[in-house]
Amino acid sequence: MSTPKIISVDDHILEPGDLWQRYLPERFRADGPRLVRLKGRFGTHARSRWREAEDGLWADVWVFGDVKMEILPGFAAAGKDQNYLGRHWEAMTYEDMRPGCYDRTARLADMDANHTEAALSFPTFPRFCGQTFHECGDRDLGLACVQAYNDWMIDEWCADEAYGRLIPLTLIPLWDPELAAAEVRRCAAKGSHAVCFSENPARLKLPSIHTDHWDPLFAACEDTDTVLNLHIGSSSTFPMTSIDAPRAVSLALTYQGASHAFADWLTSGVLERFHDLRVALSEGQIGWMPFILERLDSVWEQRPVYGNLDGRLSRPPSSYVRDRIYGCVFDDSIGLTLRHRIGMEQIMFETDYPHGDSTWPNSKAVFEKMVTEAGLSADEAYLLARGNAIRCFRLDRYGITA
Repeated sequence: MSTPKIISVDDHILEPGDLWQRYLPERFRADGPRLVRLKGRFGTHARSRWREAEDGLWADVWVFGDVKMEILPGFAAAGKDQNYLGRHWEAMTYEDMRPGCYDRTARLADMDANHTEAALSFPTFPRFCGQTFHECGDRDLGLACVQAYNDWMIDEWCADEAYGRLIPLTLIPLWDPELAAAEVRRCAAKGSHAVCFSENPARLKLPSIHTDHWDPLFAACEDTDTVLNLHIGSSSTFPMTSIDAPRAVSLALTYQGASHAFADWLTSGVLERFHDLRVALSEGQIGWMPFILERLDSVWEQRPVYGNLDGRLSRPPSSYVRDRIYGCVFDDSIGLTLRHRIGMEQIMFETDYPHGDSTWPNSKAVFEKMVTEAGLSADEAYLLARGNAIRCFRLDRYGITA
């Protein structure tokens, strides 16, 4: 079987250090995010935070008001020795990472080396759905920072030689659904039809999707054919059983945010009100989906009043998945063996470049291993590698038709 070229629906970008200084209106530049080189180190505990220290190592740190965000090794692990990273958790400078982490031309070369034709990239400093700017007290500055990032994403990162290969993925001002809707429409007019959203807005102290608070945003996404992308961790939380548990525990449980979002979206009534809205659960894997579907359908059929589903939905929760909710995998053979309980047309592939979980530069081999282990046909392998991504994100508008 010939392996189709990959379309990755979840990669990441380390923003260029001068992004906001170049794209912000002049009146905001002095207060905008800037990259500063500082000395510091982590504490002795595995979950310690980085702090400035004269006897520490040099690190590139994003500074924005009271916020200081160092570059963690897991953000830019591509090409690094995993054993080394596991034992030496020190903040990085941009010189420490592959240029493909932040440079467009180098990124395209790294994609070529990884059998990858096209990719969407989530942000780093703004965090997965723009929480950094949501937490900014100055709303005018926060909005300007969101718009500056989006203009850079569309007009620079995804332009010229990268057009049709780097697919724009933009942010919204989370604090105002009307402003968010306006930004979705503005970006769609510029050519972006994918937007970051939180897996659980309630964890960000925002209204949940069980309210009608977000309806202006959802209507704008539906009107502009824009996909909502919910990355694990976009609720600013990650699963942890205990402070002294090894990192492996959190890595094994990262799917939980996506599973919570899956249950929310299937019971909220949003997909009944907005018939064409599409959602991608980025980096959430899929092996847990059949159980959640079975459980929700059971509650809907046998205990609708007890489950507070009576009147919310006109049909079983599982019936809202097809063409609406997409799971994203990078190494989930178990989930793929259960594909018929989910829908093969609802599963997309990702490489997660350049994060610590990334399969780069071996994504083709990882993909082929999953295809073999799950017994996928050639047609199913095509859907996983690229066909479903083309359909979900309507990539024909960028020249990707098959």
